[in-house]
Amino acid sequence: MSRKMTRQVRPIVGLMLASAMFCAGGVAVVAAPAPQAHAVSMSEYQAKVSNHAKLKSQLVGVSSDLADTILQLADLNDNQIPAAVEAAESAQQAAEQAQSLAEATTQRLQAAQQDKANLEEQIKQTGSDYDDAKAAVAQLARESFHGSSTSDVLDFVTDSTTADDFVNKMQSQAAVTRSESNAATDAANELNTSMNRKDRLGAIEQKITQLKEQADQQAASAQQAASEASAKQTALQKLRDEGTVKREKLESQKSQLTTQSAKEAADIVAMKSQIDSWNNQYNNSNNAAVNPNNNQQQSRPNNNTNYNPAPAPAPAPAPTPNNNNSGGVSGMNYAVPGNCPAGSGYCYGHNTGNTVGGAAYPSRQCTLWAYLRRSQLSLPVGSYMGNGADWANTARGLGYLVNNTPHVGAAMVFARGQSVGGHWTADWQYGHVAVVERVNADGSVLISEGGTGFATFPAWETISNAGAYQYVHY
Repeated sequence: MSRKMTRQVRPIVGLMLASAMFCAGGVAVVAAPAPQAHAVSMSEYQAKVSNHAKLKSQLVGVSSDLADTILQLADLNDNQIPAAVEAAESAQQAAEQAQSLAEATTQRLQAAQQDKANLEEQIKQTGSDYDDAKAAVAQLARESFHGSSTSDVLDFVTDSTTADDFVNKMQSQAAVTRSESNAATDAANELNTSMNRKDRLGAIEQKITQLKEQADQQAASAQQAASEASAKQTALQKLRDEGTVKREKLESQKSQLTTQSAKEAADIVAMKSQIDSWNNQYNNSNNAAVNPNNNQQQSRPNNNTNYNPAPAPAPAPAPTPNNNNSGGVSGMNYAVPGNCPAGSGYCYGHNTGNTVGGAAYPSRQCTLWAYLRRSQLSLPVGSYMGNGADWANTARGLGYLVNNTPHVGAAMVFARGQSVGGHWTADWQYGHVAVVERVNADGSVLISEGGTGFATFPAWETISNAGAYQYVHY
């Protein structure tokens, strides 16, 4: 893959820096090191302050209790949970590294202990002063002398070049023995490998003592790191539980909202919280299986390729959609959720292209999420829609309605190299695909999306120039 899709994104739970996201036909590859904590820039801080002020202005006239619930949930979405996610991931990485180091040292310790046991057995058999290095070279000399290559034997043992010369130099077995011994001594001294067993045993025992100390220290460090990671994860889950409670409270009190701006603000805040809930469900059901073809794009079915299906998030109740599409909607008369049963091969009067479910899409990628989310909403979706940029053309070929009008549940298609709001660019080779979760009064759209450039699966962001993209409907 020749280019990156580099951008600043807002993950499910808030603002993050996504260093590189490739989104192929299910392929999104991060070519960057593990994410690191970063300081909040002045522009990010000002944006947060501005967003908070805008949200408060939308809630003018709302009861203080309900306004506080919305503001608190927004703070959880945009600030507290993102920071907790980052802290939990960092702690988990540290724990895994510490555990890996401890295991490596333990293996080295076990190898040294085995070396000691082997050497002690050799000492029992032939004594502690026996020089294994010299003995090994002498054995080589004997094997060469008794081997089939006469010229090699002559050269190795006596530097003789002819049989007559050899006979003249080697008149007796004693001479052969002396030659073997001399060759062994010279080789051992030259290679600096001669060490008697007593010295070697002492060196091994010293190394074992050092490794034992290291192993104990590293095991304690690994245990501490694991404990810290667990605490961070617990803190994150506590915040998410708090978010769930506030979201449910907000949903139960939405009827109290009387102004359009307040209703929209509440809808957006609740939807962001819901997307984070999907991410949490996905993680709890274990991450998607690793696809062996993760660096390959998906453009068409390949019967010779074995794909590993990824588990879908636990079914989430579909939100009550706000189909507030500015500028009017032509031909958009279907409901969300739709009426396509999961895995449908034919729905809304056309072939869906759904032949193997979502098994053809690699884990955590944009295309996998688009498939999973459309399936959750009972909307038609195919198994081989291709790379993100290919979804519109593939859908047209199958009979889907495709246009430039956003609608809740539509697959939003980003063309290859398409500039988005001036702050990121879709991958020049693969493009990108997401799912529209809400169409806002100002014409912007809130989307959910997958891709390994995001800290979470799915992630979310708001796109302002919504009319610049193609949308796959039903």
